[in-house]
Amino acid sequence: MTRTRIKFCGLTRADDVRAAVALGVDALGFVFTRRSRRFVEPAEARALRGELPPFVDVVALFMDDEADWIEQVVSIVQPDLLQFHGEETPEFAARFGRPYLKAVPMASVADAAAYARRYVGARGFLLDSHASGAVGGTGAAFDWSKSPRLAQPVVLAGGLDARNVGEAIAMLRPYAVDVSSGIEAAPGVKDAAKMQAFVAAVRAADR
Repeated sequence: MTRTRIKFCGLTRADDVRAAVALGVDALGFVFTRRSRRFVEPAEARALRGELPPFVDVVALFMDDEADWIEQVVSIVQPDLLQFHGEETPEFAARFGRPYLKAVPMASVADAAAYARRYVGARGFLLDSHASGAVGGTGAAFDWSKSPRLAQPVVLAGGLDARNVGEAIAMLRPYAVDVSSGIEAAPGVKDAAKMQAFVAAVRAADR
């Protein structure tokens, strides 16, 4: 049986972190780009990290942020993984001493495979529905049939929820799925029932 990893993104509250852990989620994403509605201060994220048991990864999400800010977040939060959603170059993404994921803006990239090949140091690629320069978490999906075949692990994102994630997994068999708005009551405020339903749908698709 294949086990699809699950990442919940855009967390801001301790109750939501605890609920995600109880559901067996593999990774939690915290957004450090200030223009995002899901922005969390580094000190708050560090406190939320204190709620996590071993083997739950912390992912720090950035989008065209300054290097000094990223270094500050890394120092305070000590994330396991960085996630870059903007126009960061491969050289920029590699300079912070942390493994990283690179988001591929499927709404605006003509050749996603060629885009990904530039980032030889990436641990994986997050295929998202956002256009270049736009913040994710829009709730919109992209055309999954356009997903590239990549050597690195693929994380599928963009418009996923409990109703469609099973279909997405059956079609693409990604390494992981990433959800934000699909488990929310409001931006940054997760819904316990939606979180539970999403995880159940992923596990059902894995059977």
